[in-house]
Amino acid sequence: MIIYIFALSIKKRIVNIYAMENKQTRVESDLLGTREIPMDALYGVQTLRGIENFKMSHFKMSDYPLFIKGMAITKMGAAMANHALGLLPEDIYNGIRKAAQEMADGKLNAHFPIDMIQGGAGTTANMNANEVIANRALQLMGHACGEYAFCDPHDHVNCAQSTNDAYPTAIHLGLYYTHMQLISHFEQLIASFRKKGEEFAQILKMGRTQLEDAVPMTLGQTFNGFASILSNEVKNLNFAAEEFLTVNMGATAIGTGMCAEPGYAEKCVAALASITGLDVKLTDDLVGATSDTSSMVGYSSAMRRVAIKMNKICNDLRLLASGPRCGFAEFNLPAMQPGSSIMPGKVNPVIPEVMNQVAYKVIGNDLCVTMSGEAAQMELNAMEPVMAQCCFESAELLMNGFDTLRTRCVDGITANAERCRQYVRDSIGVVTALNPVIGYDKSTEIAKEAMETGKGVYDLVLAHQLLSKEELDEILKPENMIHPVKLHMKAKK
Repeated sequence: MIIYIFALSIKKRIVNIYAMENKQTRVESDLLGTREIPMDALYGVQTLRGIENFKMSHFKMSDYPLFIKGMAITKMGAAMANHALGLLPEDIYNGIRKAAQEMADGKLNAHFPIDMIQGGAGTTANMNANEVIANRALQLMGHACGEYAFCDPHDHVNCAQSTNDAYPTAIHLGLYYTHMQLISHFEQLIASFRKKGEEFAQILKMGRTQLEDAVPMTLGQTFNGFASILSNEVKNLNFAAEEFLTVNMGATAIGTGMCAEPGYAEKCVAALASITGLDVKLTDDLVGATSDTSSMVGYSSAMRRVAIKMNKICNDLRLLASGPRCGFAEFNLPAMQPGSSIMPGKVNPVIPEVMNQVAYKVIGNDLCVTMSGEAAQMELNAMEPVMAQCCFESAELLMNGFDTLRTRCVDGITANAERCRQYVRDSIGVVTALNPVIGYDKSTEIAKEAMETGKGVYDLVLAHQLLSKEELDEILKPENMIHPVKLHMKAKK
């Protein structure tokens, strides 16, 4: 009986081994025990725990390649510093550096399946990077994944680091690269508005304040106004992004630098600057910086400012293009799709509408970043993962929105010049141009009579013989109503 039981036990083990080989898995262990990992996965047991624990959203780290690039560069810089300090043998250093370069080049993105929103202040993301780099380095060194005696995720890839300095540094670098892309997309949209401003420079229209007739302007001034309020934000975004270039590498767990060699922080940051070609600097106070997420708060706020302005512009585009018969209809937005399942011929301003919604999402993300930034406790802010996700998402939404608005709306806008001129001719608001000549009181009387009788301001001024036709025509020339001019004519007594 004992021999039979022993034989069954041996058979069961053989079956299990065969099943594991068939499934192509490897066994890895950590503090909590052992787990099977897919043999072709470059991540390891701690990443697997994160996959299982954090099924929060559809935002995966693999969706943010510039964040992965930032993490890769962070690990490469750390390896360079540790190698210079004699802490990494040549073969392990070369393996780590080559693997990190592949990761920075986007070749290993598929091995980052973790949720961006995670507990542990980013430990899962940091370990995902450590494990991927270690296993890819092992492959490059001629070993199998999981043979960590030859290159270990902790002892070698994470040498002299903690999640609390490597993770925020990776976020900073990733967001700075994202910022550079964002500015490029943003400036293309601004240029598109400028181009329309030039195209519509001679089209006179009525300006409005509080939805009421104001004074004349040109349609070109409207679009140049859109461009100028947006271009002001380029400087603001650049200023906010500069903070990303200050990092806390060398802080390790809380800023004291425990487990790092003297001089490591300086060598690591110098390596980061060398790799990126950016002016990466070491923070003045590692303890203070390790719990400080104000750079993300500041950049998210800068994106919110852009979103608020984009919202205003898109509201104006929708309103001024409303119609075609019963709205303002000062210009036409390109028709992108049928606007109704029941009303034939209806076309909606779908592109400005979707940009409005992007703006609302960015504003909402900023609130999340703000509240998370406030949640720092003692020497760390455990809410960094959701802050990073919101910042990366907002930037991506804005870039997509900028491109869509530019190519599918702004570039194709056409003016209804005659409609614009008609509004000016029919408006009581042109009486404002007469203030310096006939005085405010006379202008008020003319405006009141125009409203009561329905007559035009032009005709009433001539009827009351306040100005000659020549004088009136001179004052009401478009070029005399859209910028300051010296008015030297006097009203007739």
